[in-house]
Parts: sequence; structure tokens; C-alpha cells
Amino acid sequence: MPPIQPIAIQDIEQLPLISQAVITENYLDVMGHMNVRYYLALFDEASWTFFQSFGMTETYYKDSLAGAFALEHHIRYLSEVRLGETVHIHARLLQRNAKRIHFMYFMVNVNKAVLSATLESVVSHADLKQRRTSPYPPEIAVHLDAIIAEHSQLGWDAPVNGHMGV
Repeated sequence: MPPIQPIAIQDIEQLPLISQAVITENYLDVMGHMNVRYYLALFDEASWTFFQSFGMTETYYKDSLAGAFALEHHIRYLSEVRLGETVHIHARLLQRNAKRIHFMYFMVNVNKAVLSATLESVVSHADLKQRRTSPYPPEIAVHLDAIIAEHSQLGWDAPVNGHMGV
């Protein structure tokens, strides 16, 4: 897996801020830093905001009986996060096909001004009546395409692991 090339925090901050948190004592492990399970928890909580940005809201889920299935995740831990520190999570949509999206989240430690972790993910739209993957409806696909077009104009490449995609 290729190492992550340095990304300026200012570049990451061009992406939408989808979540933020202050690390409390219950997030810590015996090493005195945030336990690995809370990285995924914070990334998961951020997903609700990110998905709302392209139309997959709670109302959409209820009215259409549709949702999303996570298919694959890859987390890179780059710099420890400690008690009382604030993290911001930014989202970048990389690509899509009819049923799947490929995206990354960037967790920035605001106190240290460093990238602490990334999550790369592939998620599929799902028909919850049949419990199977299904195509994104046109009203969501148009939002996804607009976000992908916007994010593809950034002046830096996303540090993908090279093994995931749609």
C-alpha cells in the first residue's frame, strides 16, 4: 500500500466539514489515546451528514424504503488523537457507478493541525424491501455527479489505497 503523501490541511478544509467532536475520556484506551473503535464510530456518525448532502435523508429512507449498505472500509491511522482534542471530519466523493459510491473521509486533529486518520469506503444503494443493492434513483444520482465533478477539480489527489473502487 502506498504511503500517504502529505496533504496540506488547507487543502482538506476545501472539502465539506461533515462532523466534529471533542475527544472525551470514554474514547480513550489504556495507551491514553483514542481507541480504534471510536475512529470508526466518528466516521460512521459523519456519514449521516454526508449522505444527507446528496439527498439520502431520513425522510428518503422512510418514504422510499431504501438506504445504504457498507461494502468495504479501509482506515489509516496517521497521528494519535488524545483527550480533549477536537477533530473535524471532511468528505470527498471520488467516483460512482449505478449502485455504488467510493469516497474518503479525512479526520483532522484541529489542535495539532494534522491529518489524524482517513477512511476510504465503498457503499451501495440498497432496496430495503428486497434487502439487495439497487441503483441510485435519478434525483440522487444527479447530486452525486455534481459533488464528484466539484471534488475532481481539487488540486490534489485523494490518497486512495489502490485496492478499492466501484
